[in-house]
Amino acid sequence: MPKKPATKKPVARKTSKSASKASKDGKRRKKPNTSSYSTYIYKVLKQVHPDTGISRKAMIVMDSFVHDIFERLASEAGRLARYNSRHTITSREIQTSVRLILPGELAKHAVSEGTKAVTKYNSSP
Repeated sequence: MPKKPATKKPVARKTSKSASKASKDGKRRKKPNTSSYSTYIYKVLKQVHPDTGISRKAMIVMDSFVHDIFERLASEAGRLARYNSRHTITSREIQTSVRLILPGELAKHAVSEGTKAVTKYNSSP
């Protein structure tokens, strides 16, 4: 009796990432919007201290801090714009909110750095 030729069994292949992200109705799942300042925090750290690193937990704390300060400044600037019957938050509202929220010397340095940044932006082509 002659032997039957060996038949290959179908191999279960791994699904690609796009296929694994597909939901029940066949559409790709959207990535959650997670905004983070970690790349910018890291770049500034390297400018100030090139040989210093930062741990993951420390980066999370710094990211949370920056989010919090941004939220405070934005809400205060919006409040100032509303008080003055304006629809636009300008650098003037931001500067005033910085003076109101940040303490003493920190506010002075922040205002000078912000003024320098706005001047540089306006002078660029």
